[in-house]
Amino acid sequence: MEKEYDLIIVGAGPAGLTAGIYAARADLKTLLIERYGAGGQILNTYEVDNFPGFPGVTGAELGDKMSEHLDKFDVTRLMTEVSSIDFAEGANKVNTDDGTFTAKAVILATGNSPRKLGIPGEAELTGAGVSYCATCDGAFFRKRTVAVIGGGDVAVEDAIFLSRGCEKVYLVHRRDELRAAKILQKALFEIPNIEVVWDNIPKEIKGAAEGSVKGLQIANVKTGEEKVLDVSGVFIATGNDPNASYTDALEKDEKGYIIADESCKTSLPGVFAAGDVRSKRLRQVTTAVADGANAVYSAQEFLI
Repeated sequence: MEKEYDLIIVGAGPAGLTAGIYAARADLKTLLIERYGAGGQILNTYEVDNFPGFPGVTGAELGDKMSEHLDKFDVTRLMTEVSSIDFAEGANKVNTDDGTFTAKAVILATGNSPRKLGIPGEAELTGAGVSYCATCDGAFFRKRTVAVIGGGDVAVEDAIFLSRGCEKVYLVHRRDELRAAKILQKALFEIPNIEVVWDNIPKEIKGAAEGSVKGLQIANVKTGEEKVLDVSGVFIATGNDPNASYTDALEKDEKGYIIADESCKTSLPGVFAAGDVRSKRLRQVTTAVADGANAVYSAQEFLI
């Protein structure tokens, strides 16, 4: 395998795969490095219903389609782990378990990872009633009862969003007050089919043996009393962590996301950020795909 490229793309979610397609069409000598295979977080979503042109497609199917599309082009793909990146204008060195590769430009499309609860049933039921994205999966729970776990802006926004289609929404929070903005709290408390369950933490998501969520066991942090909420969906909104462990040289926001505007240019020349690792308002498949295209366009300008 060659060691020098025009462009190295790190990550094979929707942003990385799109970047690969655009890079190939731009006739850039490109290496795409993927860690677990193509698709990124959409592989954890049973059904994707908001990607234009593919209503009802599963996350795995959509990831496969994007990957197959990329395979039609001349892009070198390597499945390995990136250990570090040495950024240097015109000669960025990407260090992996399979050696070091050099590129004039780098696109970081490493995504982020939902902060897990680490409770029984969570891993087994992810994509089968357990979700980390209400706007992605909320439509599948219309007229049903669900629980949202968290107390910040995202959790409250998720509860409000879900309340429009769900019969009932429990908002489970470990404290006796929310961290969300007051204007969001005001809106939340005015919605009749939302019930806030104060001072409780999740202990177990029931239904692993059946293959779908059958309930949420919670415990009161003050009394120790436990009970099971009768829900068919659990939305976890306790935060996300960007996959940006080897990007200390780049400017980031307070949450650790790489700062880049819609051109995807970062604080270093020749280094671009695309998809969920980028600091932005909305993280969806559609916005990741847009980032992938923009990042390559910016990379082309840099290389010229």
